[in-house]
Amino acid sequence: MTDHTSAVLSAADAVVAAFGRHDAKAYFDAFSPSATFIFYNLDRTLPSRAAYEAEWALWESRDGFRVRACRSMSRDVQVVGDTAIFTHVVETDLTIGGEDMTNHERETIVFARQRDGRWLAVHEHLSQLPL
Repeated sequence: MTDHTSAVLSAADAVVAAFGRHDAKAYFDAFSPSATFIFYNLDRTLPSRAAYEAEWALWESRDGFRVRACRSMSRDVQVVGDTAIFTHVVETDLTIGGEDMTNHERETIVFARQRDGRWLAVHEHLSQLPL
């Protein structure tokens, strides 16, 4: 495993861990302000981190959205220069509208290596896992 691959996996672990404990600050800090987001359950692309933060806040206030846990499996990293593509299967335990549920999804997170060497997420694409 290359040093870059290890660093990307560590960055991905931080994203998953923050999401899994519903730590919005740490989760969003792992994304570039210009990051984009595509979610199968939204009718539009979120064009920035700020747009996703606003959507997250709406889900919390309107829907009682709360992440209770998140598990990452079948992980893969492809490093291409200063860009890395992380894919995995993700199971998320969450509460929406007072109902507990578990989502089974696939996710791609694209990371870009920053000048200081950190890997910051610049794109996230979430898909439903086929049955």
